[in-house]
Amino acid sequence: MTSATVDVRELPIQGKGRSDPGWWAMVWTIATEAMLFAFLLFSFYYIGSMARSAWPPSGPLSLKLSLPNTIILIVSSIFMWLAERGIERGSHTQLRAFLAITFLLGLAFAIIQGFEWRAQPFRPTTGVFGSLFYTITGFHGAHVIVGLIMNLFVQMRAWFGGFTRERHLAVTNAAMYWHFVDVVWLFVFISLYISPRVAY
Repeated sequence: MTSATVDVRELPIQGKGRSDPGWWAMVWTIATEAMLFAFLLFSFYYIGSMARSAWPPSGPLSLKLSLPNTIILIVSSIFMWLAERGIERGSHTQLRAFLAITFLLGLAFAIIQGFEWRAQPFRPTTGVFGSLFYTITGFHGAHVIVGLIMNLFVQMRAWFGGFTRERHLAVTNAAMYWHFVDVVWLFVFISLYISPRVAY
């Protein structure tokens, strides 16, 4: 009976897609966060349906900043998708370039969101609507910041050649998270900015 000799350098240290625990960790993280946003938005609709006066009390929220900001976030998701497609084809240049563009667009979204917060005629302590608005958008803003940090981490690894066509799980996970953040914002935008114009 002979024993086979295995070169440890040839052993897999990272799976692919659903075979990797890191992929599943991100999936379950996103699922958990999605439930939290669902509870927050349910609270918004429930309290709005019970309101005896106008909802929002100060009238529908302005779309002057929120609409272009929504477009910015959607476009950023397109560039994140292009970055992931780039490394899947082995293009480090495309990966680095589109990650950088995604980061700049996400940063622009966060900055514009800050200006919009300051422009509101209410504050977090100004009634239930103000509390819900800043809680929901603030919670989403925190997720945007986390996504930007993930983007920077992935960019650093990309510049040092940390990814290949076969091994780029960190890029996949960062892209999944960023797309999740963008999709959640669409629900937030529709709920806070559009639905009061229709339902209340």
